[in-house]
Amino acid sequence: MPPPKRCALCLAALLASAFLLSACQTAINMADQTASAVKPYITPLVTPYKIDVVQGNVVTREQLATLQVGMSRPQVSGVVGTSLLVSVFHADRWDYVFSFKRKGSAMESRRVTLWFESDKLARIEADELPSEAEFVAGLKGVREPGPLPVLEATPEQLQRFPLPARTSAASAPRFVPSSYPPLEAPPTP
Repeated sequence: MPPPKRCALCLAALLASAFLLSACQTAINMADQTASAVKPYITPLVTPYKIDVVQGNVVTREQLATLQVGMSRPQVSGVVGTSLLVSVFHADRWDYVFSFKRKGSAMESRRVTLWFESDKLARIEADELPSEAEFVAGLKGVREPGPLPVLEATPEQLQRFPLPARTSAASAPRFVPSSYPPLEAPPTP
């Protein structure tokens, strides 16, 4: 094909694609207008799923009641866990902060501060904390278990599954460890 015809074909293809793309934009604008007209009717019916978000170290009333002045740092961390906030400037202070956000409510935050003197718990300051049962019940994803089904089999059903044959200790397979080369070479005399 001579070059002028090739240029004419390229120009025609460019114009056709521009026309098609402008038609797509018109269709998108019309779809937006239709969606905005339908949106007030659908929005109350369809809402996005939002999860409960818990961040930080959850400390409950039961854990706080277990802490006693005079406990060592390892004993304290055994009860309430390792603090997320340990300051270089306040080595004798541990801060436990946790927050939780539930769908449709404001974010709630709780704080527990522990002070140590000579590696022993000296003072405790805490916000009002939920009990463990209150905290778990507040999580929407946790449901009460329903009634458990009765698990009973009739004698006929049990006959379908014969008991495995018992083996004596003499006929049971024995574990024979494989021999591995020593990790270190034996000392030379």
